[in-house]
Amino acid sequence: MSYVYGFHAVREVLTQHPGRIRSLHYVQGRRDTRVQELIALAKESGIRFEAVDKSWLDTRIEGSHQGVAVYCQALTPIDEETFFFSFETLPKPRLLLVLDGITDPRNFGACLRSANGAGVQAVLFPERNSSPVNDVVLKTAAGGAEGLTLVAVTNLARCLDRLKERGIWLIGTDDQAEQPWFEVDFKGDVAIVMGSEGEGMRRLTREACDWLVSIPMAGEVSSLNVSVATGVLLYEVVRQRSLSAFSVGAASQPRSS
Repeated sequence: MSYVYGFHAVREVLTQHPGRIRSLHYVQGRRDTRVQELIALAKESGIRFEAVDKSWLDTRIEGSHQGVAVYCQALTPIDEETFFFSFETLPKPRLLLVLDGITDPRNFGACLRSANGAGVQAVLFPERNSSPVNDVVLKTAAGGAEGLTLVAVTNLARCLDRLKERGIWLIGTDDQAEQPWFEVDFKGDVAIVMGSEGEGMRRLTREACDWLVSIPMAGEVSSLNVSVATGVLLYEVVRQRSLSAFSVGAASQPRSS
């Protein structure tokens, strides 16, 4: 069990996944419109709700809970085999996100929020050397994690090979890459691969990518935060796919050996 907190995240769980929730808690004296909406959603689903002292939430939640929280079943990622068993049911064009070693829960959560908004079908990450899907991740994702398929894999390099065998093109980011992100065709089945906050992608992950792209920087900073860069890449996919229907291009040519 875990807490999901903050208005956006709590509302999303109440709306989309009420079956996970055991109880809703809000700070005593809060009777504003937003709290009333959450109470109404809880009533509709038969979820217990109660007013509590602010100190009660403070001792159970790290971070800004905004005076509301739900106590619910933890969001548990599926394993690699479960994901690939149902892989063929994913609608085309497929869009996946691979996070290689994102250890900061706020960055992880922000990546999940962008992934949800962009229509990503699954987010894959290594079991080790990644942030757990904890309360901070869920709060930062502001409900975005709830609608995603999260996949924890034991061997990321092997998993990437399995994606390539199924026609997924891997596009990673590298500050030193010569090709800017907007020159790649994202309209086919693609996975955006993002590296860790400090070191970037690991060697085997980088070598598995079909393309490496950069996001040129015009100012004094050398690179974007990983969650911001993730949003840039994902919404380039959204932009390209919204401009035209799928057509044969760079991401649909036969893979060279």
